[in-house]
Amino acid sequence: MSNLIPLILGMAAVTYLPRLLPFFIVTDKKIPKSLEAFLDCIPAASLGALVVPGMFSVTPDVPLAAVLGIGFTIVYGLIRGGILLPVLGSVAVTYFVLLHFH
Repeated sequence: MSNLIPLILGMAAVTYLPRLLPFFIVTDKKIPKSLEAFLDCIPAASLGALVVPGMFSVTPDVPLAAVLGIGFTIVYGLIRGGILLPVLGSVAVTYFVLLHFH
């Protein structure tokens, strides 16, 4: 057990340092517009990567649940943005549809 603590601390440092270093490197520099436009697309891309692959395979008996869940995600995501609330809302919509139709 005692040899796991350095391993855990090492893994924490390896995962935390790449996230921390950009804050020190890019403090007062202006981000180019093309890079900023690219970075603005990351939430939508990650949302798509999280939701779309398993959309219909989770509820094969009730495809309406998947359609309404992804519909909520798209509409809410386009109107309000973000990642967490569209995903949680999609889960809630899918749950309630499955509760009533399954």
